[in-house]
Amino acid sequence: MNTNHQPVQRFSRSRRRFIRTSVAAFSGLALTRCGWRQGGVQRETASAGPTDKLFVYTWSQYTDDKLIKNFTAQFKAPVVADIYESNEAMLAKLQAGGGGNYSVIYPSDYMVRRMIEMGMLHELDRSRLQGLDRLAPQFQNPTYDPENRHSIPMSWGTTGFVYNTQQLKEPPTDWEYLWKNRQQLSGRMTLIDDVREVMGATLRMLGYSYNSKDESQIKQAYEKLRELKPSIAAFDTDAWRSQILAGDLVLAMAYSTDGIKISQENPNLRYIIPASGTSLWTDTIAIPKTAPNLDAAYTWLNYNLEPTVAAEICQRQTVAIPNQVALEQLPTQLRQDTNLFPPESVLNRCERISPLGDFDAVYDRYWTQLTSS
Repeated sequence: MNTNHQPVQRFSRSRRRFIRTSVAAFSGLALTRCGWRQGGVQRETASAGPTDKLFVYTWSQYTDDKLIKNFTAQFKAPVVADIYESNEAMLAKLQAGGGGNYSVIYPSDYMVRRMIEMGMLHELDRSRLQGLDRLAPQFQNPTYDPENRHSIPMSWGTTGFVYNTQQLKEPPTDWEYLWKNRQQLSGRMTLIDDVREVMGATLRMLGYSYNSKDESQIKQAYEKLRELKPSIAAFDTDAWRSQILAGDLVLAMAYSTDGIKISQENPNLRYIIPASGTSLWTDTIAIPKTAPNLDAAYTWLNYNLEPTVAAEICQRQTVAIPNQVALEQLPTQLRQDTNLFPPESVLNRCERISPLGDFDAVYDRYWTQLTSS
């Protein structure tokens, strides 16, 4: 599988369901002003905790309770995982000095390149890493971080549709389906709350690149979305899950990690990748330059490079993994899931989303007009 077809990176504002979790508290957490509580016990945040602990700043599915419990039991290292809702939120916290205790972060591919350019990532000592050779060849020299000098790939995926097979007689096959069937879908579909994903998909439908820097093309995409907006229930990255399970929605634009997982919960729901192509993203593990406890950080990276650990994360969280050895350990049914691990013919039509510098403001301007009108 080749996930490195375009020399560009991913942009995302909000990508997943987000929970707060720690080695001592994995669910039922209520956020407070200085930390979070469970059963009346105050838990510490990374900004308040001692630096001898391993503080991890990440997306929710990469630090589930079993992963942290197993790591803690094996290495006797206390771990606190703090969860962020977007790459931008993570970057802003580190820039503001609020992340000085984080030893490990999980930036997406485009953010890796941006943080390298800003001098914010620790250059990895390859002599301290074990298992880079287990990565599939296309992940050993990614365009966003040549030779993985500042990061190791953790997972990758696509963007597509989740739809109810019982309520839609004609299944969606491509982006234009939304416009052709907008009366039937009216009030019962959602799009991701992400300017570059939504505008990019519309650009793709019009025959353009996700990374177009032609304002006339951006305006065309905006006009198409204006036509569709009255039929859209919401621009939402998270709440659609409960709504589609309850039958209130029949279709939602979603990331593969969420789409595949929810289809396992309800066999009437199915995730598909649009035929003309979609966005392709990779999440990584990196060490910020301000990181304390480097020994524990490298131990965490090596632990996640272990094939057994990577295979378990894939099975528990339905994320595609770049670890070739781990891939061979997966059950045949999961390994052959073409939504989770799309074939080369599908990947050739996919495109990574790139930060566009000052031109990002053009996308933001049209997005603001679309979502505020």
